[in-house]
Amino acid sequence: MAFLSALFAGITAILAKCGIRSTDSDVATALRTGVVLMFSWLMVLAAGSARTLSSLTVVSLVFLVLSGFSTGASWLCYFKALSLGDVNKVAAVDKSSTALTILLAMVFLGERSHPVLRLLGTALLAIGVVLMVERRPGTRSGHRRWVVFAAASALFAALTSILAKIGITGVESNLATAIRTGVVLVMAWAIVLGRGKLPLVKRVPRRELGFILLSGLSTGASWLCYYYAIQNGAVSVVVSVDKLSLVVTVLFSRLVLKERLGKASLIGLGLMVLGTLVITFCG
Repeated sequence: MAFLSALFAGITAILAKCGIRSTDSDVATALRTGVVLMFSWLMVLAAGSARTLSSLTVVSLVFLVLSGFSTGASWLCYFKALSLGDVNKVAAVDKSSTALTILLAMVFLGERSHPVLRLLGTALLAIGVVLMVERRPGTRSGHRRWVVFAAASALFAALTSILAKIGITGVESNLATAIRTGVVLVMAWAIVLGRGKLPLVKRVPRRELGFILLSGLSTGASWLCYYYAIQNGAVSVVVSVDKLSLVVTVLFSRLVLKERLGKASLIGLGLMVLGTLVITFCG
């Protein structure tokens, strides 16, 4: 299920890229999240999970809501960081959430088997992320405050996985995904409204809207697989395997968008895959 999550997530990135050629990214995110929410509740009804809603404990609901708010907070900080600093640097710091999640899982969830190998895999992931983000000429440095927002984005992203793991204990994974997605939807539209971008919704081209809706379906499938995986497996392993979506994205970006990777990026990609395999072995 973790590998399926990575596959769908990788396809999502390509579909989303095609859907935001002229569409504002915040608007696209809000529209895509709406599709994910509908998809999630359809899965809840199909699986018959709705009847378990009454047995949902207050603790589980609180942690699921917190994980949703954590995702929304991560997006807010990420977009703020992008507005202040170099995109490549912001992305590198934001993607460090993978390594941070693994460390938090070791501390708070007791996932400490093979600690040396876990730390080695985490180090490989971290180095790989740095190498994957190539500095492009002409990018702006921005204000030093971007570091704070990018680091906060990574922190909230890592907390999302930990909070979700606690929140779905004893909760059917489809129902947990639907509840959390509802919170994320509120956050996504709050961003659109807060930034005065609501009029842009009517200006989305039909072709791009189609790609946005498809990316929403792909995102929904990825999330459902992801939360099923973390409900039944170690968070550190699931998060690492899920990050292999980068390999899928790189492959499709080469085939569909004709994008190429430099030598440093290829080495970084290899290190991330190696680090993922190491951590998967630990699980």
